[in-house]
Amino acid sequence: MTAQAPANQSDWSSRIALAQQILPLITRLHNEHNVVTSVFGRLLVNVTDIDIIKSHRYARLVTDRELPLSATLPILQELVEMNLGTASIDLGRLATGYEAEGGDLRAYLERELSEVIGRHTRTEPVDVVLYGFGRIGRLLARILIAREATYGGVRLRAVVLRKKSDDDIDKRASLLRRDSIHGAFDGTITVDEENEVIWANGTAIQVIYASDPAEIDYTAYGIDNAVVVDNTGVWRDREGLSRHLRSKGVSKVLLTAPGKGDVKNIVYGINHGDIEDSDRILSAASCTTNGITPVLKVINDRYGIVHGHVETVHSFTNDQNLTDNFHKGPRRGRAAGLNMVLTETGAARAVAKALPELAGKLTGNAIRVPTPDVSMAVLNLNLVEETTRDEVNEFLHKVALHSSLRQQIDYIKSPDVVSSDFVGSTHAGIVDGLATISDGKNLVLYVWYDNEFGYSNQVIRIVEDIAGARPKVYPARVEPADLH
Repeated sequence: MTAQAPANQSDWSSRIALAQQILPLITRLHNEHNVVTSVFGRLLVNVTDIDIIKSHRYARLVTDRELPLSATLPILQELVEMNLGTASIDLGRLATGYEAEGGDLRAYLERELSEVIGRHTRTEPVDVVLYGFGRIGRLLARILIAREATYGGVRLRAVVLRKKSDDDIDKRASLLRRDSIHGAFDGTITVDEENEVIWANGTAIQVIYASDPAEIDYTAYGIDNAVVVDNTGVWRDREGLSRHLRSKGVSKVLLTAPGKGDVKNIVYGINHGDIEDSDRILSAASCTTNGITPVLKVINDRYGIVHGHVETVHSFTNDQNLTDNFHKGPRRGRAAGLNMVLTETGAARAVAKALPELAGKLTGNAIRVPTPDVSMAVLNLNLVEETTRDEVNEFLHKVALHSSLRQQIDYIKSPDVVSSDFVGSTHAGIVDGLATISDGKNLVLYVWYDNEFGYSNQVIRIVEDIAGARPKVYPARVEPADLH
């Protein structure tokens, strides 16, 4: 034991030394070229030397071995000297691709990154307004502030509220600063009471008090052509949401709830390609719909789904009562922290709005449980083709690691994970591989999802898409159907 310690310490010290060489190169790429780097999708943003070592260790899930820091360092040394435009570059995929191919490193990188060399696409950031500042609204604010610092494509300009007290703005700032589930805000927050502005990490968030969307003139605050994200849920059809479009300075509206009528329900990664320039009102569907639709799509594409039932085990939400009291909905009046509450969910039906091929094939129900965040969907599916547990798990693992849906679908195979382990997940859903059950054409999948933060990240992906600010990833990821 003692004889190995010096060697281990030496290896660790050399890793630290390499990571410290990598850090300034990552910073240069971001500051000088607006390039964000990752290792197999794990972003290297605001990282430490330890984070860099951990990201390279994570590569063993993809390639069955750790990625040596010595493999990515020369790539970064070349990248900082290349005339790169805005991009998200996966160092892990570049390193493994070059290892397989060999030859001249610079020539390899120039070929793989030809689309982004010399193409500087910095544009004026698109303004975003949050209409409502509850659980989802505040998480959207946190993500937008971080994304602006990372990519600069969208910027949070204002939140619209109903004033509830004389110290309303201080209370709102405090709720943004502290979160019992997601922890403290990563940065500094100050309040300019005179101008009704919350400053968060240098971002000026104008607080606008109003009770009717149509009465607001955003241009008076220097906001124009803004994307308004309505997270109040008060209006869910085209007529109601059109009230936002009567405001001066608004170009598009995105609802963070299932839309009614002919409002398009978008699950990013699945049907965001259906968004047209002429669409001014859109919905980001629900957290559960986002959590299950990507998994259902890849399973249906690979094996075919005859019929399925979706049972969601969902954390309680603000619309339930803390103690028994009147509620307009069945059962939801009973104490949320003390009971499992059987209720309805429209998520199974809503899947068909994003995946029309599954229309009429899914049923669903929900059980609200006494946890504050992170939910689970149990997908009980009858398939067209037979499969095995190992086969379907291997396929979903590959989808999570290699495909264009890797931001939507994650995969884990651990005997000890529980719901709190997924607080803060940025994925739409996480397949629990150890829980998978397969018997011929019958398949049961268990999918975790952070119904607050994972969903909020999906919303931001739609915002960036309609703003034309989604960063392209290089090398390009493959479609799930092309995985073997």
